[in-house]
Amino acid sequence: MSKKKRHGRRPAAKSAKPRKQSIEFVARPFAALPGEEDLVAMAQIIPAATATVRLTEEYGGGQIQLVTLLPEFVQGLKRSDGEVLVAMQTSMHSGDASRDVAAALLATLELPEGQALRADGLPEPGPRLQDILDTSEPPAVSVRETFDFWVDPEAAGDNEQARQIIEDAIAKAKDEIAPTRPVPGVEHAYWCRLGAKEFVRWVRGEDEDEFFNAFARIYAARESDLEEGARFVGAFRANGVAIPVWELVPGTEAEELTEPLQAMGKRLDAALADESPLSPEVRRARAGIISRQVNL
Repeated sequence: MSKKKRHGRRPAAKSAKPRKQSIEFVARPFAALPGEEDLVAMAQIIPAATATVRLTEEYGGGQIQLVTLLPEFVQGLKRSDGEVLVAMQTSMHSGDASRDVAAALLATLELPEGQALRADGLPEPGPRLQDILDTSEPPAVSVRETFDFWVDPEAAGDNEQARQIIEDAIAKAKDEIAPTRPVPGVEHAYWCRLGAKEFVRWVRGEDEDEFFNAFARIYAARESDLEEGARFVGAFRANGVAIPVWELVPGTEAEELTEPLQAMGKRLDAALADESPLSPEVRRARAGIISRQVNL
């Protein structure tokens, strides 16, 4: 007797989890937002600052605080009174910083009061800051000397121990903050003191290539220093814009930089308006500036 072949049923394949969609890289993520340069500064060079923004009516129309950093690198925080704080500087980075912040903002809005949003993987494609913020006016940026905006008065209440813990955390964090202040009368320029030296970093809004072409003309003409002793040390790229850096005469304060930076602004405007081909000397200057990008 021939044996019959037994055909057992194969177990049903487990349904695979849908694969998360990745976010396409965006070289200039905050473009088209008012105050783009200040948002870049908050994300890249300012240790402690807040910026008040408003959501569109579609997303509730409420005010939100964008902040540089939150305790333990959490992405967002919903205070006991319902106020929402969202960090620009976090440990989570997809290809689009605007989408990252927007995703954290929308998730924080859904939190119970008094809760923090911690990183849980990268977001998928979705609304960006350009889609959810009211762009009729730029954010009101406030540079701070401490992380006092971490304090939630209602959460601490009359609990002396809780208040002391918060104050100790802020005091400890203050020791790690490089003193930073905006330069009066010059938009998006920030003075800072790093160790025993002072610097100024100026977040520029032009296209990167346009800036480097223009500044190469200034550099080749030996006009790149702000003033005697305040030398140009390089530039770096961040979120699609250029940030030139000058090392200052020791002891220089932010208020002393208004006139030198305004004069540099005029030189830059003239160089940006120059559409003539770059000379070999200017091309060499441009290559030199790009090759020695700084990280300050």
